[in-house]
This record gives sequence, C-alpha cells and structure tokens, in this order.
Amino acid sequence: MDLIKTDGLYKTYRLGGGDLAVLKGVSLTIATGELVALMGASGSGKTTLMNILGCLDRPTAGSYFFDGQEISRLSPNQRAVLRNSKIGFVFQNFNLLPRTSALENVLLPTNYVEDGLSAKAARQRAVQWLERVGLAERMHHEPAQLSGGQQQRVAIARALVNNPRLVLADEPTGNLDSHTSEEVLQMFQQLNTGQGITMVLVTHDANVAAHAQRVIHIKDGLIGDAVAAGPAGGPPHA
Repeated sequence: MDLIKTDGLYKTYRLGGGDLAVLKGVSLTIATGELVALMGASGSGKTTLMNILGCLDRPTAGSYFFDGQEISRLSPNQRAVLRNSKIGFVFQNFNLLPRTSALENVLLPTNYVEDGLSAKAARQRAVQWLERVGLAERMHHEPAQLSGGQQQRVAIARALVNNPRLVLADEPTGNLDSHTSEEVLQMFQQLNTGQGITMVLVTHDANVAAHAQRVIHIKDGLIGDAVAAGPAGGPPHA
C-alpha cells in the first residue's frame, strides 16, 4: 500500500516581481514500510519537496495523498494536526533544546498530540525509545554532555516517540564523522526493518543514499526520467 502518492506537484515562489519554479510536476509513490533516499544537489528542489511531504508547506498545484488522505488543500492547522500525529523529523543540526535533558527533549512532541496518553505513559514511551537507540545510561544528560552521534540518537528517538507513519531525515549525517554516520545510518535501517517505519532520507550524499532500499533522484525540480523530458513551462492554474 502506498503511504505517499503525489501527482504533478508544482511549487512556485514569487521573488522580486517574478516567479521562481522550484518543483515542476513531481509525481512519485512511496510504499508503507519503505526506506527511500531522496537525492539531489543543492537547489534541486529536494528540500521544497520534503517540506511538502512533511506537511510543512503546500504545493502551488498538483495533489498529494498521505496515508489515503488528500493533503494539498488542508488548512495550516489541519496540516499541523496531521504532522504532529503521523510524521517525525530528524535534522542535520539535531535541533535539541540545549538546557534540557535527552529524556525531556524526546518527550517534547508528546505535548502536541491528543492521543489520550497520560504523562506517565508518555514518559514510559520516551524512555523505551531512548533505550532502543542505545541511550539508556544517558537519558538525563543535556545535549552539551553528549557526543554528536548521541545527540542525533536523541533526535531519532524524539522523531519516533509519537509512533509516526513516516520519518523524514534531512541530511541526518551532515554534522557527523564517517564512523558515527555509519552507525546512525545502520540504526535507520534497523528501525525500518525491525519496526516497519517508513523513512525518507533527504540527502546529496551518495553514501547515505546507498543505505536506502530505493533512490529517488531529483534535479531541477523534476524526478528521475522526467529530468530530461519534463515540461519547460510553469504550473497549471490551481
């Protein structure tokens, strides 16, 4: 079953009185349980596409179905509810609160989801995820007391604490050394195969992409074979 399906996504920004087309008709599918790399150079449109897939933004035109629901026309508040309950994010810069323990950082997303969890149950879930990522002995440490790899593990646990359908990882090893990067990428693979979590690794790094089951290439706002033959004009009227 497809978790993600897009059809003819366009994204155009108005800059300096002109239009800048960033996505130019993106159509793709990602099945439930896949580990996919979205690969492209800087300026290729991959971050814009990630923001749409993560319900942080909406396309100028085209349709986006997530978990069977059409997302393109949802209001910002509706997208926020879906995002908080079904999507987790892992960022290159970790984005951890600096004077807050690892456990409290992981607990943070549970404050924004109305799933009936008590504070005790949310804490138990956060502890379980920190144990799964190998930080049982470090959960009461603040980010400054953790290595870069440990901080990224906290960020992964935080992304997973609400049991999302999808995890989007944006250049997740960009600030890590090669050895730590390999450990983090193997963790993504283990979580994908062991927990069945759908993951999209957004990257320009071929080594990161090599850990995925499938690589989706984006260039100049177009996907795969469409790069050479995509439309030259702007998006259709929404």
